[in-house]
Amino acid sequence: MAAYTVLIALVAVERLAELLIARRNAAWSLARGGVEYGRGHYPPMVALHTGLLVGCLLEVRWAERPFLPGLGWPMLVLALAAQGLRWWCIGVLGPRWNTRVIVVPGLPLVAGGPYRWLRHPNYLAVAVEGFALPLVHTAWVTALGFTVLNSLLLATRLRCEEAALTLCRAAA
Repeated sequence: MAAYTVLIALVAVERLAELLIARRNAAWSLARGGVEYGRGHYPPMVALHTGLLVGCLLEVRWAERPFLPGLGWPMLVLALAAQGLRWWCIGVLGPRWNTRVIVVPGLPLVAGGPYRWLRHPNYLAVAVEGFALPLVHTAWVTALGFTVLNSLLLATRLRCEEAALTLCRAAA
């Protein structure tokens, strides 16, 4: 449990780093005429991601979930791969990456890096991490709950993001 707690703490620190980068990038985008879309779904998204980390720890402790090496190690590899994909996305998008939907009119869509193959690779990273991270220590209720709630939230987020990008392309 101690190693898993450290893992979750490291992911929490990573999330805080993301928020700092997102804040800086939001200022960059807004200074260039960026427009934010979908503010209403952002607080539930923050709550869901916070709940994932809290749920991982609480379920393992309260339900006395064991570490099963045959499940835990492959899930750790998946969770780390998801982090790698997320940071690849952040690097490729540069100052355009954000946790919010902010679109700067006139900028072309990014088509490099993982965006060559997937339209929304960061959301794949979120989905994989959302089931893999809890399953590192057999927190299957958290994995299932996050996956279901994230799929609902992600449907809203994708509609919002696609609409924002369509509006900006039409205005260009």
